[in-house]
Amino acid sequence: MAESVKEGRDKKTEDIRKTGFWFLAFTYAKGKWRLFCAVLVLAFVFWFVFYLGGVPPESYGYAYLLAVFFLLLFLGWDFIRYRKKHMELLDIYDRINVELKGLPKADSLLESDYQAVLGRLYACNKEVISLEDARKKDMTDYYTLWAHQIKTPITALNLLIQAQEGGGKAELSQQLIKIERYVEMVLQYLRMENMSSDLRLREVKVKKLVNAAVKKDRTIFIHRKISLNLQDMENTVLTDEKWLVFVIEQILSNSLKYTDTGGSISVYMLEGEENTLVIEDNGMGIKEEDLPRIFENGFTGYNGRMEKKSTGIGLYLCRQILDKLGHSISVSSVPGRGTKVMIDMSRREYVEI
Repeated sequence: MAESVKEGRDKKTEDIRKTGFWFLAFTYAKGKWRLFCAVLVLAFVFWFVFYLGGVPPESYGYAYLLAVFFLLLFLGWDFIRYRKKHMELLDIYDRINVELKGLPKADSLLESDYQAVLGRLYACNKEVISLEDARKKDMTDYYTLWAHQIKTPITALNLLIQAQEGGGKAELSQQLIKIERYVEMVLQYLRMENMSSDLRLREVKVKKLVNAAVKKDRTIFIHRKISLNLQDMENTVLTDEKWLVFVIEQILSNSLKYTDTGGSISVYMLEGEENTLVIEDNGMGIKEEDLPRIFENGFTGYNGRMEKKSTGIGLYLCRQILDKLGHSISVSSVPGRGTKVMIDMSRREYVEI
């Protein structure tokens, strides 16, 4: 929503700047139509009076020429002021999110009133934004504290499970891994808004990233007998290790979620594309009509609704994070045959969200 508003505002500003002299002249003349009408009426009245008084046309014609000359001088001077004020207002339009200063001097009481209304609206808007920022900060602080505090009982549960004997140990471990992943998702969701201040870009081997992501899911791979095929990944990429590992974890989690017991997941570099990592499974796949929307916040799709396993946040987070890292992600899938996720880790222009 915020992006569409910003794009619309930028487009409008660009369109206004493209208008040029003739558009400004037209809008100026349009705003002065009452003055032009008054001048024509007065010219007619004077002509009628002179005509009735028997004044020769040569006498008042010269007066008309002088009047038109000085009127054109006045209109030229007034148009220059009009254009200058227009450009000053455009400059304020460009920076109105930051400050509202430097408004052109009002030429009338009505302009002063409009500026007072605008100033009041700007002050109210700043107050609303400040209150909203404070509310968001309180919420972020609370959930961050919650996410950190809940790690203590999770660690305790993990120790209890490891000490337990019996057939349900593996299943309990899997469920605990899911809880840990959801807690991590909450933390990353909260951090994402200020992600740029947390980025630490450096050269890192793709193999190291993948191994770190796979490590968390090893229990699930073993328990569900899902084979993991890791191919040669000695490539080095410039990225933020922590954030990219989180993305790979989310994609692996989705693959495990929708791959049946005994299935397989392959992780490899795309042939001919040294910076594109592929995570491919032979799970249930994604319906064609769902593919365009899988990166939307809260979208679960057919599989998520049927299996009741999806939060609709994971892939949304992946897309947002990769955009900020300057990477990209794409997905292809065939229902009943599997899904292929491709992460292009080559650096492109940073995208502000």
